[in-house]
Amino acid sequence: MTQERDVGVVLRTYQLGEADRIVVLMTKAHGKVRAVAKGVRKTGSRFGSRLEPLTHVQILFWQGRSSLATINQVDVIERFWSIRDDLDRLNAGLSMLEVVDQISQEGHADPRVVDTLVRALRVLDDADRQHPMVAPAFFLRILDLEGASPVLDSCASCGADGPFVAFDMSLGGVLCTSCRRGRPLSSEALVLMQRILGGDLAAVLAGSPPEGASEVATVATEAMEAHLDRRLRATRTTAGL
Repeated sequence: MTQERDVGVVLRTYQLGEADRIVVLMTKAHGKVRAVAKGVRKTGSRFGSRLEPLTHVQILFWQGRSSLATINQVDVIERFWSIRDDLDRLNAGLSMLEVVDQISQEGHADPRVVDTLVRALRVLDDADRQHPMVAPAFFLRILDLEGASPVLDSCASCGADGPFVAFDMSLGGVLCTSCRRGRPLSSEALVLMQRILGGDLAAVLAGSPPEGASEVATVATEAMEAHLDRRLRATRTTAGL
């Protein structure tokens, strides 16, 4: 048995027995970690709310031969209170946790995913900012990290360079007038996705939701669901689907 220290975000928890809880975290050095928090459901537990989903933490844990680690110390880095206090922000935050939970594997570290998640949660937590584009932009960035970024600069079916009028993730991205199928796509939505994936994300998130934002939210959600081959629960509420 070895003692490990890591930083990560709590993705979800579920009960174990009468007093314990299993905590699923995405960590920088160890990837997805499933760990037991003993006695955490008892009154006066030293962990308390430190191991709730949407908490950025530093943990100390024991890892033995079992797939379950045992947590013995938790320090909170960020709690993201503004997300917790607003239903729309909460749904967006939970949808991002759900995506990370689905794409990540135990023991396979990807610090880029953790960094992307933490940055997105910080923007979502900023009470002075508009937030509708945070989750859709996060989905597109995660698809990019996964090597599954949608094709946006040529027809995903025939390779034509435009004009693009539709989007179908099963074919890989945008489609021209000759190959159109799937969801219609406006030029505003296309430009917005190109900005998100082309390095202009900070500007996209800085102001009011740009033209095409609602459309991109729908497209990004469907693209992520196609990649995961499953529907996302919280995202459907966030995107108004």
